Amino acid sequence: MKLNRIGPAAFACVLLLSACQQGGKTEGEEEEEVAPVPVETSKPVRGDVYAVYSGTAPIEAFAEADVIAKVEGEVREILVEEGDEVKAGNVLARLDGDRLRLELNESRARLDQMKSDFERNQDLREKGLLSEGEFEKLRYDLEALEASFNLASLELDYTQIRAPIDGVVSERYIKLGNTIGVGEPAFRVTSFDPLVAYLHVPEREYRQIKAGQPVAIDIDALAGQRVIASVTRVSPVVDPETGTFKITIEISDEERRIKPGMFGRMSIVYDVHENVLQVPRSAIVEDMGNQTVFVIEDDKAVRRIVATGYGNEGMIEVTDGLSDDDAVVTVGQVGLKPDAKVTVID
Repeated sequence: MKLNRIGPAAFACVLLLSACQQGGKTEGEEEEEVAPVPVETSKPVRGDVYAVYSGTAPIEAFAEADVIAKVEGEVREILVEEGDEVKAGNVLARLDGDRLRLELNESRARLDQMKSDFERNQDLREKGLLSEGEFEKLRYDLEALEASFNLASLELDYTQIRAPIDGVVSERYIKLGNTIGVGEPAFRVTSFDPLVAYLHVPEREYRQIKAGQPVAIDIDALAGQRVIASVTRVSPVVDPETGTFKITIEISDEERRIKPGMFGRMSIVYDVHENVLQVPRSAIVEDMGNQTVFVIEDDKAVRRIVATGYGNEGMIEVTDGLSDDDAVVTVGQVGLKPDAKVTVID
């Protein structure tokens, strides 16, 4: 009998406890509302944005020449070393010219004798004592001896090895006492003014690149110092095998900081849009093939489809979809849902 009386009372307590527990859970769920997503924002900025074609190429000397020996001989004197600046015609080294000097003296003696004979026979011709045929033969002999003398004089001068162009001695191949033959290289002279770089550009850019356009060159060896050059020539033909055309960039470097063989990153500016709306490139989110950004409206993230244009240096032009006063999410946009509540922590 006691169990029957206690049973209903215990059952009532269980029901009351269960109701209390259910009520507490509902309150907890109400408190667990989705917390606002922290984001950083910035307004679009206005400025100039450039269209740039970028490529890499080694820097080369526009003019470079191996200086070769034109006569055989022993190296008697070396007048320059690597790194010396020279002008066209400067003597770089001298070879032994004793044999050629003797041959020149012999040729001069024969020429002088022939000139005397020619003058004497000229008097005889004027007096009618020498036929016209014999006199013409003497004239030809004189001209042949003059040519022989000039050749001997030229070969003696060739014992002085001269620079063919203005530039810097970049290599010396000979040593004192060496005997070098005809055609053997003695020096290499490199011209540093101008330096050039050759870029091979895809044919789709053919209408964009023109002579005179500025080129910014970044060279690792110069520790971030940017060099400004220009496009000087554009090839009129496209290589059918590679689908590219060649452009020539000339670089003037009076301080001689740039050396042939250095590697440069070339940026050719071929168009500019002035005072246009720009946002950080990182603010752009791809969505189903569209370019979008998130802007803040009433503490919520609203997705906007935008149209973009040129971009450089981390910024991109926005041609449609934004105004100057929009607050664009620049940090925290990845994974952000449309209409999500946000808190700005700029």
